[in-house]
Parts: sequence; C-alpha cells; structure tokens
Amino acid sequence: MATIFSRIIAGEIPSYKVAENDKFYAFLDINPLAKGHTLVVPKREVDYIFDLDDDELAAMHVFAKSVALAIQQAFPCKKVGEAVIGLEVPHAHIHLIPIQKESDMIFSNPKLKLTNEEFVEVATAISQAWEGGDK
Repeated sequence: MATIFSRIIAGEIPSYKVAENDKFYAFLDINPLAKGHTLVVPKREVDYIFDLDDDELAAMHVFAKSVALAIQQAFPCKKVGEAVIGLEVPHAHIHLIPIQKESDMIFSNPKLKLTNEEFVEVATAISQAWEGGDK
C-alpha cells in the first residue's frame, strides 16, 4: 500500500506544492512549526533516508538546498533548519523550517493553525522564489 506521501505525489491527496523535479517533490507541512515549514520527499518510495543510494541522497539534499534558499527568500529568517526524523510516515523526508532560534526546531512546540488561504499564500511565495532561482 502506498504511503500518504506517495499518494500526495500521485495527486490522489491534495497538497500545497512548492517545488518539484523528476525525482523529488516539496510541499508544505500541514502541521507547521513556522510559516514556510516544508517537506522534501523522493518520488521513489523509500522508508529510511539512509536507504537511498549515495547519488540519490546527494541529489535530494541539493534539491532541498534549492527549496531552502527559496524559503529563506520568501520568509526572511536567520537560517532554514533541516531535520530528518522519519518516524511518523514511512517515506523518507526532510523537514525545512525557517528559524530565528534553535528552539524553533522543537517538534513538540505548538503547531500553527493556518487557513487554506494562508497555506496557498505561503506555497505561492516559496514556489515563485524557487522558480526564479537556480535548480
């Protein structure tokens, strides 16, 4: 059975897409720690990020970097933090979170409750920044 992320990539479940290429898909986390909190996933269904082969893992991080730069452009912050936990969904993914301080990356922090319109605005801002950047 396909993971929720595979179903999102296939378009079976809606998402707020911010970037995509032939191998990776980036979309907003629907329970964000901050505006701009984005997930980067490989289109190939793999549970554990370190089960990706070296080239695929490297390419995923290069793709994530381009998305992180777009997030930072759309939502000015000190840095875009990166986290890989991978326990909640059995599909490798990287969290990219705009942060001002380390505690912004604590996953037990309260999540933002955004409206559909806010999600669309956030996704559009990142997507437009990404489209204008280097891939």
